[in-house]
Amino acid sequence: MPTFLVTYQGGGPPPADPEARQQMMSAFQAWATGVGSNMVDPGAPLGAAKTVTSDGVSDGASGAPGGYTLLKAASLDDAVGLVQNHPFVARGGTLIVSQSVAP
Repeated sequence: MPTFLVTYQGGGPPPADPEARQQMMSAFQAWATGVGSNMVDPGAPLGAAKTVTSDGVSDGASGAPGGYTLLKAASLDDAVGLVQNHPFVARGGTLIVSQSVAP
């Protein structure tokens, strides 16, 4: 079964209020439980980034993802189906689902 990288874009920072943050984490946990054995790695938020090119290294990364998750699914459409009800989307974020092409 192929592996899919789900990257998180936008959605704003996590709430500062501890109760709101707990609600956000509970919603994520409920989603992750619903994904079941398709979950490879629930991932984590991502911090600072640097861009590396043939010209060198620069601070920051325009459009860098804010987090990631790894899933297994039979197809790209099945992987997309697993994230359509993700609570991050309900908070205004965008999820990008990419299939690994590794052998």
